Amino acid sequence: AAAAYRSGDKLLDARHRRAHDYRPRSGVAASFILTPPQACGWMAERETLWNACEAIERRKDSCVARELEVALPRELSLDAHIALVTGFVLEQLVSRGVVADVAIHQGPARDGGTNPHAHILFTTRPVLKNGSGFGKKDRGLERRETLAQWRASWRDHVNRALEAAGETARVDHRTLARQGSARTPEPTLNRRLLAMEQR
Repeated sequence: AAAAYRSGDKLLDARHRRAHDYRPRSGVAASFILTPPQACGWMAERETLWNACEAIERRKDSCVARELEVALPRELSLDAHIALVTGFVLEQLVSRGVVADVAIHQGPARDGGTNPHAHILFTTRPVLKNGSGFGKKDRGLERRETLAQWRASWRDHVNRALEAAGETARVDHRTLARQGSARTPEPTLNRRLLAMEQR
């Protein structure tokens, strides 16, 4: 269901014998799957991939996938967004042997502009060396240190992309306090409240 919603696709959930159809939804600018070199061809097929991941897990409370959501700079084109996310995912996730399902969304922002962002849904288990299936869970994907590394890496990828595009804007993954800024953080707005405000 999560993969179908993020990609704006129709997928059959074999475990629950239920179809999840999100083809009518708008805002999905691009979606694609990135796999390590040893992966079998079926791992690049969204429905087959996620049904296989569901089938591996035996516990009721198992974590089938993890997700990263990253903001994309408005200054860049869709092609540049795709290249930016692809470079980050290949370096930080696929290099660890996991499969990543990427969806780039371009929804409305509160200020009336666009809110380009990407959802990166990735497997919790790396692909086996022979490519036939998935191995044991990579617990390193759950560590705070790993998340901190991803945040710093994302900053570097975004800033390189902005520089290559000739833009002067730059991003910083640190909090305002850690940056030594006196600026007050803006409050986050709940999505439901945003929808109510737009209505």
